[in-house]
Amino acid sequence: MDDKQRAKEGVRVTVIGMVGNVFLTIVKGILGYLSGSSALVADAAHSLTDIVGSGVVLGGLKVASQPPDENHHYGHYKAESIVAKIVALILIFTGVGIGWSSFNTFFQGDLGAPEVSALWAVILSIVGKEAMYQYTAIVGRRIKSSAVLADAWHHRTDSLSSVAALIGIGGARLGFPRLDPLAGIVVGVMIVYSGVKIYLTAINELMDKAPDQEVVDKIKEVALNVEGCKELNDVKARWHGSKILVDLKLCVNPMATVLEGHSIAAEVKKQILQNNSEIGDVLIHVNPCHQEGSDRDEQRCEQCDRNKRNQNAQEIKLGE
Repeated sequence: MDDKQRAKEGVRVTVIGMVGNVFLTIVKGILGYLSGSSALVADAAHSLTDIVGSGVVLGGLKVASQPPDENHHYGHYKAESIVAKIVALILIFTGVGIGWSSFNTFFQGDLGAPEVSALWAVILSIVGKEAMYQYTAIVGRRIKSSAVLADAWHHRTDSLSSVAALIGIGGARLGFPRLDPLAGIVVGVMIVYSGVKIYLTAINELMDKAPDQEVVDKIKEVALNVEGCKELNDVKARWHGSKILVDLKLCVNPMATVLEGHSIAAEVKKQILQNNSEIGDVLIHVNPCHQEGSDRDEQRCEQCDRNKRNQNAQEIKLGE
């Protein structure tokens, strides 16, 4: 999937989520106010932050899809990580605000039970938000977008917070009025937790975190299967937004021409890129494979060591 198609899918799922959130925010906000449910009002505020967060994601996807330019030689992929970080901060501040407001309501002297309309509104929210989460998460995983996945978790936390609101509203109607603001507090804590989790993921991406070891091992395996690649040294990989950048050094026959060494490196790069669509670029440095006795023994590759050991073994056997 190319960057344009990837951005198109990300924008589409984000816009659909924004439309759904606008509808749910209006319904929950009005019914929460009319029914006297602080939990439902808190849940409506959460949906409102979803709209803001989705707007931020939308802008980030458009920036991330831009090609490299004179000021950004490696592209704009990290815009998605920055967007995920912003969405996380929105979640954290919203959760703190909702929790504090519900905490104050909990200690009020006279609390009434919410109207039954609040129950229907929160049930609608649970069904709608869970459906939005599933759809957004599927697209986010398919296009490998941390920003879209952050938006998906925004939907999921709203769905879970609606479950907490349902328990609180139901309990209040059964004669336990303080369960409603207590549910609002739980909602706030859940939102903060989700925000911190997304924030830490975004930080790891911005810190050039390495991909899983299985990915690195596969890169080595693919490269070593290319004819002419004697050995690999100093294989490094890092996340750059939604893409992985790879740097490695490979050893070739010291008697190979510059053209031959370049051809081997080009084939290694081609095979690595074809094997993993998440890899955006591969930078390869070609080294001559140094034999023992060279003035640069420290760069002697494992293949040379094996060849030397085999040669010594044959000489010993012949000597016998």
